[in-house]
Amino acid sequence: PCSSKTFPLAHCRLVDVASASNFHSFKLRHFHLDLHLNFAVKRITGWQVLELTPVQPGVQSLILDTHPSLLIHSVDCKVPGASGAPDVFLSLTYRIEPFTDYGSSLNISLPAAVIRPHRAFRVTIRYTTTDGPAIWWLDAELTCGQTRPLVFTQGHSVCNRSFFPCFDTPAVKSTYSATVRVPEGVTVLMSASRSAYSKQDRVFQFSMEYPVPAYLVALVAGDLQHADIGPRSRVWAEPCILTCAVSKLGGSVERWLNVAEGLFGPYVWGRYDIVFLPPSFPIVAMENPCLTFIISSILESQEFLLIDVIHEIAHGWFGNAVTNATWEEMWLSEGLATYAQRRITTEAYGEAFTCLETVFRLDALHRQMRLLGDNNPVSKLQAKFEPGVNPSSLMNLFTYEKGFCFVSYLSQLCGDIKRFDSFLRAYIEKFRFSSVIAKDLLDFFLGFFPELKESCVAQREGLEFERWLNGCGPPLCEPDLSAGRALTGPVQHLCDHWGVDAPDPQVISTFDLSSWSTFQTVLFLDRLLDRSPLSQGIKGIVHPKMKISPLFTHPKAILGIHSFF
Repeated sequence: PCSSKTFPLAHCRLVDVASASNFHSFKLRHFHLDLHLNFAVKRITGWQVLELTPVQPGVQSLILDTHPSLLIHSVDCKVPGASGAPDVFLSLTYRIEPFTDYGSSLNISLPAAVIRPHRAFRVTIRYTTTDGPAIWWLDAELTCGQTRPLVFTQGHSVCNRSFFPCFDTPAVKSTYSATVRVPEGVTVLMSASRSAYSKQDRVFQFSMEYPVPAYLVALVAGDLQHADIGPRSRVWAEPCILTCAVSKLGGSVERWLNVAEGLFGPYVWGRYDIVFLPPSFPIVAMENPCLTFIISSILESQEFLLIDVIHEIAHGWFGNAVTNATWEEMWLSEGLATYAQRRITTEAYGEAFTCLETVFRLDALHRQMRLLGDNNPVSKLQAKFEPGVNPSSLMNLFTYEKGFCFVSYLSQLCGDIKRFDSFLRAYIEKFRFSSVIAKDLLDFFLGFFPELKESCVAQREGLEFERWLNGCGPPLCEPDLSAGRALTGPVQHLCDHWGVDAPDPQVISTFDLSSWSTFQTVLFLDRLLDRSPLSQGIKGIVHPKMKISPLFTHPKAILGIHSFF
C-alpha cells in the first residue's frame, strides 16, 4: 500500500546558509536606491531606503547582507510622530561583522519606538561601493566600441550584497525603484518594468512593479543605443554591434514569446528587452527580468544565440516568476527553465532540432560526470551547502541537465506532454511571485495528477523522487531522443570513421560539413576529443570536398573551439 505521505524529503527547512540576514523577522515591502555613478574613480555613492514590517515579536535588530567593499556612512530611521506630530528621524547604531569570504553582515540596532508588530517603518542607509564582486567597471579599451567606459552589475548568486545592503536570499522578494545620476552621454538601463529620463538633470528613474529577489536587480550604464525588434522587445548595444544584433534576432523574439505564452501562460513582466555586453561579461547570459544581459560574442553563432535567448525567456516563468527559495535547490529554476526552453524550441523548430541540442548538452553532462566521479555530492539536485561555501562556485551542469531529466521524467509519468503543459501553467499560476522548495513543486504535481499519487509513483523502485533529489551520480533516466537521429546519426558515423587507426579518406570525403548546423559540428568535435589522443593517421586526410579546416584535426584546437561556445 502507498504511504499517506507524498514522499520523504531530507531538505524541507527554509534555511539559507548563504545569507547572514534575519529575513524571517521582517516583510520587505519595497526598497528604493538613489545612486550616483562616478566613472572617473569607479565608484557608486548614494543611499537606500527600505520599507519593512516586523513579522516576529521581540525583534531588536535588523541584519542585512553586505560586503567589505561596501562602505556604510550612516543609518537612519523614520519614526511616525505621536498624536499627529511630525515624523522623527533617528540615527541608528550599527556594526559590521564578518560572515564569509563573499560577504559580511550589517547589524542595525532598532529602538523600541520603531518595532511595532505589523506596522511598517523605513530605514535609510547611506553608502559607497568600491571594488565589489557585483560591479564590473570596464575602461573604454575593454568595451566593444573602445570609445567610452561601461559599468554593469551581476548579482547571481550572492554578489548583489556588494551593490546594496539587502536580504541576499532568493527566499525574499519585493518591488523596488531607483534614481540613477550619470555623466552626460551615458545611458542607464535596469531590470525594471518602467523607466524615465530627465535629459536636463541627467537622471534616470526606474520602477519594478513586480516582486523580485535581490539577485535579479541589475544595472548597466555606458554608450548604449537601441532598436525595437517587436511590440514589447528592444535590443540595446554599443553602436558598433547594434546592427548585427538586430539582424541576428529580427522578429524572432516576439515569436518565441508567443510560443512560450501558449505553453505556460501570460508573460507577466511587460517588456522583454536584451542588452548585449562586452566579452568580459562573466557568464553567457543572465535572466534579469525585463532586461536580459547577454554576451556579445554569442553573435558569432546563430544557433547558440537562439538557444540562450530562449532559455532566458523561459526564466520569465521558471526562475523569475517562481524562484528556488534557497541556492541548494537551484534546479527548480534552471532545470525547469531548461525543460521550458526545449518545449519552446520543439514547438518553434521541431523535435529533431531540440533532440540534437539536448544530446549535445547531455554529452557534456556525462563528460563532467566522468571527471567528478559518480559519488560527488555536487551532482545532487538538492545540494547541501556547508556554511561559507559560495553558491556560485557550485553552479554546474547538474542543476540544468539532471534537473531537466527529472522534469522530463515527471512529464513522462503523466503520459501526455500537453497535460504536463497544463500542469506547468497551473504551477505558475499558483506560485507566481513566490519562492518554493522541491516539496511545493512535487506535492502540487501529485495533487494535480491524483491518479499518479494513488499509484505511488513517488516511490517507484529505482526512480524514487527522494533518490532523484538526493542521490549522487547521473540522471536516473533520460528522455527518448531518437527523434534527433537524422541530425545526430551523421555526426556519430563521421566520428566512427575518423576515430579508427587507419581512417579511409574516401569515406570521410563523402561527409560535407558545410551543410551541418553549429550544434552538429561542435558535437562532432566534442566526441572526437573524447577519443583523444587521436591516431596519427588522421593527419592530412581532410578531403577538398570537406568544408572544415584541417586545424580541427588537432585535439587542442578542438578544445579551444569548444571552449569558445
